[in-house]
Amino acid sequence: MIGDYAGYDALGLAELVRTRQVSAAELLETVLDRAAAVNPRLNAIVTPLYEQAREAVAAGLPEGPFAGVPYVFKELVVSVKGAPTTSASRLFADNMPVADSEIVRRCRQAGLVVIGKTNSSEFGLSAATEPALFGATRNPWDLSLSPGGSSGGSAAAVAAGLLPMGHASDGGGSIRIPAACCGLFGLKPTRARITAGPEGGEGLAGLANQHAVTWSVRDSAALLDATAGRLPGDPYFASPPQRSYQEEAGRDPGRLRIAYSAKSLHGAPVDSEIVAATEDAARLCSALGHEVSEASPAFDFEAVREGFAAVFAANCMASIARATGGRLPPEGSVEPLTRAIAERGLAMPAADYIRHLQVLHRESRAIARFYQQYDVWLTPTLAMPPRPTGYFDVNDTDVDRWLERLLAFTPFAFLANITGQPAMSVPLGESQIGLPIGCHFTARYGEEGLLFQLAGQFERARPWTMRRPNFPCGLATD
Repeated sequence: MIGDYAGYDALGLAELVRTRQVSAAELLETVLDRAAAVNPRLNAIVTPLYEQAREAVAAGLPEGPFAGVPYVFKELVVSVKGAPTTSASRLFADNMPVADSEIVRRCRQAGLVVIGKTNSSEFGLSAATEPALFGATRNPWDLSLSPGGSSGGSAAAVAAGLLPMGHASDGGGSIRIPAACCGLFGLKPTRARITAGPEGGEGLAGLANQHAVTWSVRDSAALLDATAGRLPGDPYFASPPQRSYQEEAGRDPGRLRIAYSAKSLHGAPVDSEIVAATEDAARLCSALGHEVSEASPAFDFEAVREGFAAVFAANCMASIARATGGRLPPEGSVEPLTRAIAERGLAMPAADYIRHLQVLHRESRAIARFYQQYDVWLTPTLAMPPRPTGYFDVNDTDVDRWLERLLAFTPFAFLANITGQPAMSVPLGESQIGLPIGCHFTARYGEEGLLFQLAGQFERARPWTMRRPNFPCGLATD
């Protein structure tokens, strides 16, 4: 075992391997021992790839920035050769890819050792991680609570001290929601910053992105350096950054114009402790020298809500159609909520879908005008604390009720998916009973570097990496 394992971030562990203070094989066995202690209670890793990981280490690893560091991929969209790609659905339980996704190839090239795939909600539709196929993942801060979704498996594994970082994806907040629930740093990159290839051109009409949940800001930045970029033939791509993101994380952001709001844009109540944490984050920004004022963008929330629902319904049906030839799935092959959402997608005329996309583009331009006046917008990540397991019922077939409950829980995060802007959840707050509270920051399109600068400044001013759940028996903090 490696002493003070959880005290190292991924770059720190890679440095131990590089300087031969520990071998990649020893590091892997440390992590697998921790998995044996952690995973049965959390249900975070649902597809173990431990023997494949041992084989990869024995064969020799590339000399990348994360050489020897174990890593996990979310069980949604991403293909890992030799492991099923199920989207956490019984419909795709036997779907075996023949090759790695490009992001997996890039992670391997960076030296990461893939030890497994982590739990997700079915097709990423829920803000909890409780699929019928794999069962519920638990939050290491409190086992009665959900770690959020849909990247809850990765977030739970990282928060519990099993790994320093894990892959996540985000179509409506699914990196930032579990980051907030589990006290982690979670950044959603700019649209198309990381290719969806070679299998896909775009996810959820451009709403979906990939990256990771991490403890440290520099890990998130260095990982994005390693994975960002397009593939030939991608339908569009984000302009390359001026500097490496890891360099940006250490730079001073200067004096920023930061707007903040702790009020939901559609009237949903926001928990008083979350309001207080957001206002405290605004004061921290002011103390760090930024110009802070209370403001929110003006746009048609109802039109955006309808467009968001339409994109999810149509894409849910499109995913199912790959297995059914365009028909609705057989009863019992998907969860009742998934089937109800797919029914809406199947019934939607193509012209209506295009109309919804055009409305989302129009409202994205309205929101973008707000960022001509401000550099960053601060809000809560979530409107409520982490929810109990079962709060988001996948057996409910009322789609409108699902959407209402989803947006009451997370009324802020999904806007950056609509606009394609980069956004991050930073674990700056804490409730009276010790649960983490995430604060959400959104920047202009393409300005992940600015967010990394700001996050690095927060991390230096108010470190969070040693504030961890005592799970189990101190494992997360040893």
